[in-house]
Amino acid sequence: MDTRAKESRPCFAGLDGLSPRQLFEKLPTPCYILDEAMLHRNGEILAGVSSRTGCRILLAQKAFSNYDLYPALSPYLDGTEASGLYEARLGAEQMPGKEVHVFCAAYRESEFDELLRYAGHIVFNSPRQLERFGPLAKKAGKSIGLRINPECSTQEDHAIYDPCAPGSRLGATRAQWNAGMSPELMELLDGLHFHTLCEQDADALEHTLNAVEERFGDVLPRMKWLNFGGGHHITRPGYDIPRLERCIRSAQEKWDLQVYLEPGEACALNAGYLAARVLDIVQNGGITTAVLDTSAACHMPDVLEMPYRPPLYGAGEPGELPCTVRLGGPTCLAGDVIGDYSFAAPLQEQDLLLFGDMAIYTMCKNNTFNGMPLPDITILCKDRELQRLRTFAYADFKQRLGT
Repeated sequence: MDTRAKESRPCFAGLDGLSPRQLFEKLPTPCYILDEAMLHRNGEILAGVSSRTGCRILLAQKAFSNYDLYPALSPYLDGTEASGLYEARLGAEQMPGKEVHVFCAAYRESEFDELLRYAGHIVFNSPRQLERFGPLAKKAGKSIGLRINPECSTQEDHAIYDPCAPGSRLGATRAQWNAGMSPELMELLDGLHFHTLCEQDADALEHTLNAVEERFGDVLPRMKWLNFGGGHHITRPGYDIPRLERCIRSAQEKWDLQVYLEPGEACALNAGYLAARVLDIVQNGGITTAVLDTSAACHMPDVLEMPYRPPLYGAGEPGELPCTVRLGGPTCLAGDVIGDYSFAAPLQEQDLLLFGDMAIYTMCKNNTFNGMPLPDITILCKDRELQRLRTFAYADFKQRLGT
């Protein structure tokens, strides 16, 4: 069902004015659709920042790890960032010749030797982890970093994503640094890493950098690199790129080091969709609910985790258009609710709906709760042709549960 002739929101810009029905009517649903052209567009923006400032930009694979599309991003990036062994191996194999950085809150001894085969930069979370594994990494010729906590919270509504919250386990505060660091450990260090942002603009980075300098300014001149982490919404329309570039240049000139950024969301922002269909319409207590063949709990878990309401093609805010409908999934979870939306006309069974900005934190986080099938994955190629990338079946559900 196409409730508006055109969509002007950035998350649907890649459709080039075509409707979901025109592009995706023949696709089986649910189905993720990856927009190759939008990945290139994001890559071009990131490459521009890199070329103007000399910083190096990495793909944070925790947000987007659909490696078949890495060739669309690789020309614009310096490498990948990983959160552990498997992502490090994926980055090394799928972006060959590029840098591989890894940060993990705690490394496993049983995996560390293998990790050294894939990662060139290894960031530790605490002085104790640095003491335990740093000498091995240094002997293997790796560049070694320590994550710091500048104790500077800039997030108001995303406490679950705030690494600077009181009692945080992520990164060493200055007090922890003073208690745990020694001259011998300092000799191991090549760089520092901080990651404090989530979908934020450069003003939050600027504020955070002031806190980093206040707490660790005496250490930074001894470092070869400083990693600003992720959470920079660089490819979002309206993001303050000039301010970001001033922050990068200032750090590089003041401390004579290399700056890294590791955005995940910015690499694949607005570069994906999730197509779904209406299975049933339920009326209860004045609320109309459309049950879809997709699930918030299974296919877009951040909707419940953050939480947030994903953009939907042609739909308005509740009450904005004549027909307000709640959209829910088919699982047994009562809270498997995507959100309330309004439409120009009542929804009907088998209507096609299209959610926007679905390339990030979806396929890398989805699950098969209730035996829900995983959505197919399709590429919307630069020439607007569709290429089926992967379909899932019962075997995919079964194999991860036993023999």
